Amino acid sequence: MAAYIDLRGLFSDDELKNRADVAVIVAANNLLAGTPSLSEQKWAAHVFAGPRSEGVKALMSVLATNNALTIVQIQQAGDAALQTAVDIAVPSLVVAFTG
Repeated sequence: MAAYIDLRGLFSDDELKNRADVAVIVAANNLLAGTPSLSEQKWAAHVFAGPRSEGVKALMSVLATNNALTIVQIQQAGDAALQTAVDIAVPSLVVAFTG
């Protein structure tokens, strides 16, 4: 299990942040490819206007959800695993964004 202070250090891991940015872009694109709600449309537009904000939020959610993993396991997780974790976080991110 990663210590909280170590997880906090990952908030500024540029590689993880960049990967999370891409994962939220993919998630937003996938929402729009279906039949998105108005809230999902607004969130997706926000993501496309500047993915870093939602990418960082998604990364924090992913880290919180996966806090039982080690730092190495988190850093070495593949893109598919990260995308799955972000996809799971998206409904909460949409709700948080649109309140």
